[in-house]
Amino acid sequence: MFDPISLAVGAAIAGVGWAAGRFGRRTPAEPVKARCGCGHDLALHDPEAGVCHFETSRKTGYGMRAWVRCGCRRYTGPIPVEEFFSRPIMPSTD
Repeated sequence: MFDPISLAVGAAIAGVGWAAGRFGRRTPAEPVKARCGCGHDLALHDPEAGVCHFETSRKTGYGMRAWVRCGCRRYTGPIPVEEFFSRPIMPSTD
């Protein structure tokens, strides 16, 4: 009725799995961030026009720096799930 060899092999596999999970290395998972091709978040892009609002400083010459806008013209990253399943909350037009 019971095969003692199969029970012992199953218990050994379960014990090895438990030990590997208990004492193995654990690396914390980093949260996935929605990034555009320019490397900036969705929050820095205009939702209607798609233009990136991020500014960076660049050298212009003679040790001077100037603030320059990002050259990204359209958000190319992943689209948030909220835009698929819920309507945006609009103010009343009364």
